Amino acid sequence: MWNFDFLRRQPLVFSLLATVLLLVGPGTSVRAKEKSDENWPSFRGHHATGIAKGHETVTEWNIEDGTNILWKQPIPGLGHSSPVIWGDKIFLTTAVTEEDPYLKVGLYGASPEHIENYDHEFKVYCLDRNTGEMIWEQLCHRGVPKVKRHIKASHANSTPATDGTRLITFFGSEGLYCHDLEGKLLWKKDLGVFDSGPFNAKDLQWSFASSPILHDGKIFLQCDARNQAFLLALDASTGKEIWKTARNDVPTWSTPTIVTEGQPQILVNGFKHIGGYDIKTGKELWMITGGGDVPVPTPVFAHGMAFITNAHGSMAPMYAVKLGASGTISTDGDSDDLAWLDRRSGAYMQTPLVYGDLLFSCSDGGILKCYEARTGERLYRKRLGRGKSGFSASPVAADGKLYFTSEVGETYVIPADPEWDILARNELDEVCMATPAISSGILYFRTQGHLIAVGSKN
Repeated sequence: MWNFDFLRRQPLVFSLLATVLLLVGPGTSVRAKEKSDENWPSFRGHHATGIAKGHETVTEWNIEDGTNILWKQPIPGLGHSSPVIWGDKIFLTTAVTEEDPYLKVGLYGASPEHIENYDHEFKVYCLDRNTGEMIWEQLCHRGVPKVKRHIKASHANSTPATDGTRLITFFGSEGLYCHDLEGKLLWKKDLGVFDSGPFNAKDLQWSFASSPILHDGKIFLQCDARNQAFLLALDASTGKEIWKTARNDVPTWSTPTIVTEGQPQILVNGFKHIGGYDIKTGKELWMITGGGDVPVPTPVFAHGMAFITNAHGSMAPMYAVKLGASGTISTDGDSDDLAWLDRRSGAYMQTPLVYGDLLFSCSDGGILKCYEARTGERLYRKRLGRGKSGFSASPVAADGKLYFTSEVGETYVIPADPEWDILARNELDEVCMATPAISSGILYFRTQGHLIAVGSKN
């Protein structure tokens, strides 16, 4: 047993040690705390919260004159995957062709696909976080895409995931890949073709979008398509299957979320099957049926609740489900497991964000709603922009500020307060479909042609 009597005789040393333990917390090293603030390991960072802590972030920047632009690195090809960060390395994926990729953004009603009957190079890049310089690139697959994409989508929609040892990249029908952080391929896995498209338009394909999640040495994948739908757990070191649970649902484009508080579970969005699954076995814990029929946003959790939204077709709900829920949850108001429900204010594309006691959710048309997270009381409903551009990238937050980026690259900075305000509107000067990442007070925006580091130069 440790003997701290000698420390009690050194009051200054004892005081300093106590302060460190208080700040860091039991069972956590100072270095681990620093790394936690520095890394952004998967879509929307840790547990998809979208929040970075411990550093100030800038409110304004200017691409043209370089104000608060640390670097701007060209990225070949077309990809909507977000950058992920571990230490001094940034990773992202892309699909490169000799043809100029066609992309149509904005608010429009048609749902066309884009046919590309020529080879694509499905690649993963590693860049230096501090300079933007390319460290390495690896070709994962070369060939004609097995499915067609929506003209607003790409063939590299899925955000990578890393745990500091492995980098997992997923290109849907073109396979799942595991590299080490130096770019060495450790293993790859073919999971089949994912025919993703609207369930009521069988002749359309929109490409795949759900991102992998790494947790406790395991990879979790939500693979909902027309021809197959399942939730999967794999051993991250080998790629071997641990469990696989069939799902009865339409194609979804949502990334699952791992919940570690209370009973560990995997949260998934869906149309026929929104729910939670046991992380060890894949067994269903609870479910809700019904919602928007094109599920895209990732579930988030806070205050003992899971917040899940979708919006397409006749429904646009925002669900707040208690994390201890079980069985089939009724939405008729007689379920103790449903904390609150807003039936008509859900989001189509964007993942919501909980900052403190507030829940923020933005529609693809830029209508932002702010709720009191615990009760569902709506505090305001305001418009970002002029209603002429779409919003597909999900918001991120840091330093008491939220960042919402439109498809045409306008980034609106608002305070994480119950009172409505716009602190700044900044231009990226390019189309932006990817959700940004944040590390050590620097925002990293992936635009159609670049990766841009935005932060203070002081």
